[in-house]
Amino acid sequence: MPEPTKEGIVMEALPGLSFRVKVRDFEEEILCYLAGRMKVNHIRVMPGDRVLVEMSPDGRRGRIVRRL
Repeated sequence: MPEPTKEGIVMEALPGLSFRVKVRDFEEEILCYLAGRMKVNHIRVMPGDRVLVEMSPDGRRGRIVRRL
């Protein structure tokens, strides 16, 4: 079963390719990591970028799968 995908804005870049992302439907920021395809293709993500995030079932973590 695929995870739900949400749109968000990167608020802060953290060490180890982790990011704090403000997701549209949630009031608090979630911790996200960069998907493998984005690492392989050297896609840069900076604070302020709009991204597509696959959410974990608990809703506290996610994976950035696309930069919009």
